[in-house]
Amino acid sequence: MIVVMKSHADLTDRDAVLARLAENNLKGHLSEGEERIVIGVVGAKIPAGLEEQLQSMSGVQTTLRITRPYKLAGREFQQHNTVIRVGDLEIGGGTPVIMAGPCSVESADQLLRTAHAVKEAGANILRGGAFKPRTSPYAFRGLGEEGLKILAQAREETGLPIITEALNTRDVELVARYTDIIQLGARNMQNFALLEEAGQTGKPIMVKRGPSATVEEWLLAAEYILATGNRNVILCERGIRTYETATRNTLDLNAVAVAKRRTHLPVIADPSHGTGKWYLVQPMALAGLAAGADGLMIEVHHDPDRASSDGPQSLNHLNFAQLMQQVRRLIAALEPELAVA
Repeated sequence: MIVVMKSHADLTDRDAVLARLAENNLKGHLSEGEERIVIGVVGAKIPAGLEEQLQSMSGVQTTLRITRPYKLAGREFQQHNTVIRVGDLEIGGGTPVIMAGPCSVESADQLLRTAHAVKEAGANILRGGAFKPRTSPYAFRGLGEEGLKILAQAREETGLPIITEALNTRDVELVARYTDIIQLGARNMQNFALLEEAGQTGKPIMVKRGPSATVEEWLLAAEYILATGNRNVILCERGIRTYETATRNTLDLNAVAVAKRRTHLPVIADPSHGTGKWYLVQPMALAGLAAGADGLMIEVHHDPDRASSDGPQSLNHLNFAQLMQQVRRLIAALEPELAVA
């Protein structure tokens, strides 16, 4: 349920509604738009008669039931797009952002070479994994805190904000100490304790869609973070598992468009994991932006053939620079359409 406040409602009116919700073991989340102020009501069950009570309170215009299970992530709760600010950068503000870097932080030399290369090519955010979830326990699983320190060094040298993954609840505080954005990977999309722990840091959180997750399940994962009071949530479509074997995953651009319609949260497309093949990254990256994505996450390595993880889907520095030229041309072509929208 949402409570729509009258345009002239004051703080006393809003506080009275929040207090009434608390009396009924419900939480109220405030969304202030240009045209209306909405209080999203979340909790196990809305008691009988509460809607009528709220409608009679001073400053309340109406109450509306939300039929979808995700309440805070939906457009019903917040009509305007969420814009997440990381330093001077805006994610979801209308200009696509590019997150780029290696799958894994392997060494200071490796990361710094790629960090400077992607910065020069026009990337906005540096990605790199210090903790890596791997299918095999014998594969390279990251450098841990040493990798986080190298990422921080790269940020200092390039000025690029960094995004890196937290794998479990005990690492969240450590990762939050170093990173600008916490990534929760596809395998952890429904690790609900991790979602809540990451949300409580207040840091921007990027939730990758699970390989077998529906759009609704994906948005409900985001809801866990939003329910902690952290509004800085980014969604990432990184491909799902289908019957197709020609690619590593199937990059679901339907989901990008659906998510943009159903939610106010920024949506990022990851064509690297979505295809698993470096030569498919460029066309699917452009397609993702054309479908409405607020940005891209691209894996880049100075020597993909010798990468410790995900080499086959990583662009080298030259290919990434060429992709960025195409991205700029596409954005320029899309701008009139965006302006009309």
